[in-house]
Amino acid sequence: MNINWYPGHMAKAKRMINENLKLIDLVVEILDARIPYSSRNPDFKELFKNKMQLVVLNKSDLADPLITKKWQDYYLSKDTSIVILNSKSGAGFKEFLNSVNRIMENKFEKDRLKGMLKRPVKVMVCGIPNSGKSTFINKLTGSAPAKTGDKPGVTKDRQWIKINTNIHLLDTPGLLWPKFNDELVAVNLALTQAINDDILDIEQLCKKLIEFLSMKYPINLAGRYNLESINKQPYDILLDICENRKFNKLKGEPDILKASIIILDEFRSGKMGRISLEEPNDF
Repeated sequence: MNINWYPGHMAKAKRMINENLKLIDLVVEILDARIPYSSRNPDFKELFKNKMQLVVLNKSDLADPLITKKWQDYYLSKDTSIVILNSKSGAGFKEFLNSVNRIMENKFEKDRLKGMLKRPVKVMVCGIPNSGKSTFINKLTGSAPAKTGDKPGVTKDRQWIKINTNIHLLDTPGLLWPKFNDELVAVNLALTQAINDDILDIEQLCKKLIEFLSMKYPINLAGRYNLESINKQPYDILLDICENRKFNKLKGEPDILKASIIILDEFRSGKMGRISLEEPNDF
């Protein structure tokens, strides 16, 4: 799939992030646990090279726990601080706060030795669109200061948010990069709705998902749609799903688009089970 999507507000967001870096003690990067590689913006590596960082694998409730553990081990092997959490339930948030305090301990001690008063840690929260960043902040604050939505790019304005007396967050808009050189990355971003569906070929995207599921999660696919066989081409599996779910147009023809939309929605919402789209050894 050839996907290029870089709205003007993302260029503005990158400038805003760059302009505010001098204020920041720690960068928290929110990744989608289903795609920890694809959801990591490559531009951030250079942008944050002089900042302390903490990686958060969000939406862990939607990801395959065995593969999430592999990703945790992978990042730890790279000496990257990492926390796994579920922003909807709040699982992992205590560990997140402990990790922030642990990472910042050395700075606190240096400030104390200089006779400086302890001040709040200033944390920048960043990530790609639809990584669950706003939901993460809302859960952390126990309220809803950050606008959220199903479509990418909802949070646009700079927002400082007081978590407690020790931690202040700077929320940033979801940010992609201008060109996807790896097709697998582009497809994974599209499947998890980091890219707006409005610019995508939904039927083609759904066939990509079916192809992946038939290889990696055949039981989930067959069980969800009562399929007798998945040893078929993705389009033929789509036809079987249309028949089983009665997805038909007025003249009785299979409604491939309707089926594609529903299949993608059921994957994204976790109705197919906990599914990860990539493993560390895929790259």
